Amino acid sequence: MREIKLKKYKKYKPEEILDLYKAVEWSNYYNKPEMLKEAYQHSLYILGAYLEEELVGIIRVVGDGASIIFVQDLLVHPEYQRKGVGRLLLLEILEKYQQVHQKVLLTDNTEKTKAFYTKVGMTPLAETNGICFVNYTF
Repeated sequence: MREIKLKKYKKYKPEEILDLYKAVEWSNYYNKPEMLKEAYQHSLYILGAYLEEELVGIIRVVGDGASIIFVQDLLVHPEYQRKGVGRLLLLEILEKYQQVHQKVLLTDNTEKTKAFYTKVGMTPLAETNGICFVNYTF
């Protein structure tokens, strides 16, 4: 595979972002394009993974950048999954925010996601002394 380059995602391009969310079937996002655009505008940091000029993955971080960050979105186009792209993105963010006390990520409870995130150094909440509460609006 050609080399993946990581770079800060600076200018929101709805067509490429919506295409990526559609490719991974995250309908809550691509069915609400205005919400997604606003979410990107209010993000702490966004990092893209590019194959030449094509966006093939993205990671979006929210939070204060000092005491806590949330990895809100980590997406890799299905054609490029299991090739190290997600790992590159997440490790870059963990390095960038290594001084931050709490680095949090909420994701689907599947064997695939558990295997991926534990391999890159994340710990399931059940294995810590913490607890998580969530209130979803659909």
